[in-house]
Amino acid sequence: MNEAERNILGLHLPTDPRWVNLAAISLEDILTDHAYCEQKAATSCISLIQRYPDKIELVNGLSPIVTEEWGHFRLVLQELRKRNLQLGKQRKDEYVNKLLQFEIKGGREEDRLLDKLLICALIEARSCERFKRLSEGLHDDYLRNFYRRFMESEAGHYVTFIELAETYIDKEKVRKRWQEWLVYEADIIKNLEPRGDRMH
Repeated sequence: MNEAERNILGLHLPTDPRWVNLAAISLEDILTDHAYCEQKAATSCISLIQRYPDKIELVNGLSPIVTEEWGHFRLVLQELRKRNLQLGKQRKDEYVNKLLQFEIKGGREEDRLLDKLLICALIEARSCERFKRLSEGLHDDYLRNFYRRFMESEAGHYVTFIELAETYIDKEKVRKRWQEWLVYEADIIKNLEPRGDRMH
């Protein structure tokens, strides 16, 4: 990951380069996992809207993402069908489960909102980084373009979540907590085995 990408995404540790090679030989699994990631992204936004209906900027900012993420789910499903591959069962997402362990559960509502938005931002940033790797590393030209479109979309979502955090919470507080999340996330990535059947 070059300096420009690090500045955009903030991620401290790049994905292991071996991951793309593993993904290329587990296409059915990676597309299945991708489909469920898009579905979970849509439902996470719906949950935030349901929890904070009084926050107008949040509702307005996340509503289009719900539509877009569900559209992405349908695109990935279409790609599976086109290749005569099956949508497998949803599996446990160790990466997201480890992120949730760091989330503030009690205390002030502001702190809980901040962590929920930053978790979403982090997942979008990591997905963007992985889509970039797929768009550059796969041998299939069609799939390279397929993932480049997703990469650009996830980058936009990442920015939206950070901007929403800064809309409702002091910017210095957001940046401080974001740095804590980045350090924690890098440790998760360092300790996860590169699996080509998972997006995270």
